[in-house]
Amino acid sequence: MSGVEPLRVKTLAKRGRLSETQWARTAQQRVVRLAEMPAIHEAFAWLRRKEIQLQERQMELARIPAPPFGEAARADWVQYRFRELGLKDVHIDAVGNVLGVIPGEDTEDGYVSISAHIDTVFPEGTLLDIRRERERLYGPSISDNAAGVVALLAIAGAIREIRIQPSSPIVFIGNVGEEGEGNLRGIRHIFNETRWKDVIDFSVMIDGAGTDSIIAEGLGSRRFEVTVTGPGGHSWSDYGVPNPIVVLARIINTFNTVDLHNRPKTTMNIGIIEGGTSVNSIPERASMRVDVRSIAVSEIERLEEALRRAAEDAKTSDIDIEVKAIGDRPAAELRGDSALLAMTRAVDVHFGITSRLQRASTDANIPLAQGREAIALGAGGTGAGAHTIHEWFDPYGRELGLKRLLLLTLALTGIES
Repeated sequence: MSGVEPLRVKTLAKRGRLSETQWARTAQQRVVRLAEMPAIHEAFAWLRRKEIQLQERQMELARIPAPPFGEAARADWVQYRFRELGLKDVHIDAVGNVLGVIPGEDTEDGYVSISAHIDTVFPEGTLLDIRRERERLYGPSISDNAAGVVALLAIAGAIREIRIQPSSPIVFIGNVGEEGEGNLRGIRHIFNETRWKDVIDFSVMIDGAGTDSIIAEGLGSRRFEVTVTGPGGHSWSDYGVPNPIVVLARIINTFNTVDLHNRPKTTMNIGIIEGGTSVNSIPERASMRVDVRSIAVSEIERLEEALRRAAEDAKTSDIDIEVKAIGDRPAAELRGDSALLAMTRAVDVHFGITSRLQRASTDANIPLAQGREAIALGAGGTGAGAHTIHEWFDPYGRELGLKRLLLLTLALTGIES
C-alpha cells in the first residue's frame, strides 16, 4: 500500500499558487485516497471506542480551575496527558503553553499545528459544579474549551495507538490566554517569539463544539479600560467635588451616540463598570471596560478615536481620565485559494457535513493576520451556554467531529505507507 505524500507548501509556493478550483480537485483526490486506507478505518474505530473515556477526561479537566492568567494547574494536567500518549519534546513554554510533538518521516517538511486553548473566562473562586445529567455534561468550560482539549488528546491518541506515521511532523499545543484579557497571548508567543513561528505551515485550532462551521475569517477587536480619578470625599460635607462615576456616565452617554455600521458590521460593548466604596462617599475612582469589534480595521480605529474624544471632552481640572488599551485582536481572513480551506471543505464533503464559513475572534486571528494558513473548527457534539455557569455539552455527534479533525490533519501531513 502506498502512502500519501506531504503537502509541500514551500515547493508549491515556488511553482506558483494553484487556483481555487485546482486546490479543490487536489484536495478531493487526496481525502478520498486517505479515507480508503485500512489504518484510517482503524483510527476511526478507536475514536468510537474511546467515547466514555473522553467524557471522563472532559469532566476531569473542567474541574481544574483555569481563570485568566491562572492556567498552570490545567497546563500540568495536559502535560501529563501528552506524556502518557507518548508525544515527544513535551514541555511547558515561557508563557504557559503545553507542547508535544509527533515526529514526521520527512524532516524537510514544515509542521502542522493542532491547538486548543486551556484557559476559561471564569474568575478565580468560581464554583465548578461539573456533572453528568442523562446524556449531557454540565458545568463551566465543559464545552468551551474542555471539549476542544479532549479532542486534541483524542487526535494524538488515535495517531499513536494505530501507529500511523505522518509524513510531516505535528505539534500539539494546549495554549493559554485565548479568553478575555488573555489577548491571545499563548498563540502570539508561538507565532512571534519561538522557534515554531518559522516552521508551522498549517494551523488548526479546536474551539468549542459542533461541526457546522469553518472559522476562516478573524473578527477584529480592541479592548479598553477607561479610568476616572478625582479627590473623593463625603457625600455631604464635600458635596460639589467632581464624582468620577458621574463623569464616567457622561463618557458612556457620549460614546453611546456614535453610529455603528452594519456594513461593515461593527459593535461596541461596555462589559464591566467598577467604582465607589459606600453609598455616602464620593468615589475617588471609577472605571469601565469596553469591547469594540468589526470586520474592518478602519471602523475599529474610528470607534477608538470616538472613545478617546469622549474621555478628553469630560476632563476637568479636578479629574484625571486614562484610556488604556488592554487587548487587540487583528482582523484577517484566509484566502479563497488556500490549501487548508480546500482540504477542510473536501473532508466535509466526504463526511456529508454541511458547513459554512464564519467570522469569529479566535486564536486563528494571529496566524491569519500574518498571512498564514489557519482555521478554527469545533470538536463535534453540541454545546451551549458558553461563558456561563450553565454551560453544557452533549457528546452525541462527537465522533463525527473527531473523524473530521483526524482526516483533515492527515490530509495536511500526508502519511507513510
